Amino acid sequence: MKCPHCDKILPTIICEACGGETPEASVYCYICGSLIKRERIEVDSGERIPCSDGSCVGTINEDGVCNICKKPYEPH
Repeated sequence: MKCPHCDKILPTIICEACGGETPEASVYCYICGSLIKRERIEVDSGERIPCSDGSCVGTINEDGVCNICKKPYEPH
């Protein structure tokens, strides 16, 4: 999928709801607006995973997304 603003090629995933192609880091489907289901990450309650966005102070919740900015967890 090509970014409409910068023409960069974006990695994509297929939406389970509509079957459409949407950017990989999307929280919602680009086409139908459905929430993109993410694999749940098991986190020990004593172990907190910081958001992978370097400018956010949130932590990754049980749904595998940041509790503040909602960005999906991307391990380095």
